[in-house]
Amino acid sequence: MTRTPAVLGGAPLRDTELPVARPTMHREPALLDDIDEMIASGMLTNGRHVARFERDVADFVGVGHTVAVSSCTTGLLLLLTVLGRRGDAVLPSFTFMATGHAARWAGLTPVWADSDPTTCTVDPASASALVGQDTAVLVGVHTFGSPCDTAALAATATATGVPFIVDSAHAFGARYPDGTAVGSHALAEVFSLTPTKPLSTGEGGLVTTDDTDLAAELRVAREYGNFGGYDSRYPGLNGRMPEFAGLLGRYQLPRLPEVLARRRELAARYRERLSAVSGLSVQRIAGEPTFKDLVVLVDANGFGLHRDELASVLRAERITTRSYFDPPLHAQRAYRDIPPVQALDGTAILAASALTLPLFSHMSESDVDQVCEAIESAAAYAGPLAARLRDAGPQKEISA
Repeated sequence: MTRTPAVLGGAPLRDTELPVARPTMHREPALLDDIDEMIASGMLTNGRHVARFERDVADFVGVGHTVAVSSCTTGLLLLLTVLGRRGDAVLPSFTFMATGHAARWAGLTPVWADSDPTTCTVDPASASALVGQDTAVLVGVHTFGSPCDTAALAATATATGVPFIVDSAHAFGARYPDGTAVGSHALAEVFSLTPTKPLSTGEGGLVTTDDTDLAAELRVAREYGNFGGYDSRYPGLNGRMPEFAGLLGRYQLPRLPEVLARRRELAARYRERLSAVSGLSVQRIAGEPTFKDLVVLVDANGFGLHRDELASVLRAERITTRSYFDPPLHAQRAYRDIPPVQALDGTAILAASALTLPLFSHMSESDVDQVCEAIESAAAYAGPLAARLRDAGPQKEISA
C-alpha cells in the first residue's frame, strides 16, 4: 500500500537530507604526497601539474589542445574575447546564467533561441532562424550533460560563416551519438569542474580545441593578455587554473569512467521505475550523457501536481531537488532589456516543468528507490496534496 506523504502527516521517508548533488573525490596516498611536494616547492601556479592535466585531458577527449582556466565562465569569456567578433551571440535561453553573462561581458548581445522540450537542449531550427548578418557567434549547450545536436548547429555555422562554440559545462566525459568525445565537435568547447560536475577540481574550467592558434591566444588571454614584456595586446585577465586544482584533476581524471558508469546505472534505475508514473517524462538523451543532472518533466495535468508542488512534497520527505533553469535567461532581471525575437514555447515548458532529482555516483540504489517511492506516493495522493499546498509557494534555487 502506498505510504502517506509527510505533507499529509506521514513520517518523513528519510532520517537525513538527501542532497541533489555531491562530489565524488578519491583520496589517494600519492595525491597527498604530491600536495606536500607542491607546497614545499612554492610553485602554486604556472607549474607542472596544470600542464600535465591539460595534456591528459587533450588525450582523453581526442583533441590537439586543452587550455585550463579558473572557471567555465572565464573560459567562455576568454574564448569570446579572443574571437574578436562583435554583434549577436545566438544561444538558448534555457541554460545557466553564466552562458549569457559571458556573452555580455565580451560585449556581445544575446539572442535567445528556443529549446526542445523533450531533449532540453537548444532547438537547431530555432537557432538557425536567428543567425543573420549581425551574428558574431553561435553557442550550443549540452544541457544536463546530454549532447545537443552539434551536427545541425555546425551545419548552420558553416553555411553562414559564423563561429560555432559549445558551452559544455555539464558534459565532460559524455560522448556524441557517433561515439566521439564531447569536446571535439566545435571550434572550441568549454567545460566546468565545479563540485556539482562528475569531474571536479573544486573550481576550474577547460577549453578544448583543435585550433593551434586559438589555443595559443587563450593561453595569453588567461595571463592578462600579456605576450611578454608587459605590453598587453588586449585586455585579458587572470584566468589561470591553480596548481592544486590541476593536481586534483590529474588524480580524478583516470577515475572518471567508473564515476560515469555508476551515474548511468543509477540514472537507468530512476528512468525505468519512473517510466510507469503518469504525468512524468524523462529527458530524451543523445549519445552517452554524463547525467550531470537527472531530470524529470512534470505535466501537472497528468501527474496531478505542478512541478513546484512536487518539489515541496519531496522536501518534506528530506529529499532535495532543483528547478533548473527557472526563470530562463530572457526572463531574468539582468536580461529584461533584451526581449526574445521569436516565440520560446519549448523554453516556457521546460522552465515550468523540469525538476532535477538527487544523483551522485556514491549514492546507493536504496536512495534512488526512496526518491522514486516518494514520487509514487505524491502521485497517489495528488488530490489531497494539491489542496494542502495550494496556498504554499515553493522555494526557488539558483545554483547550477
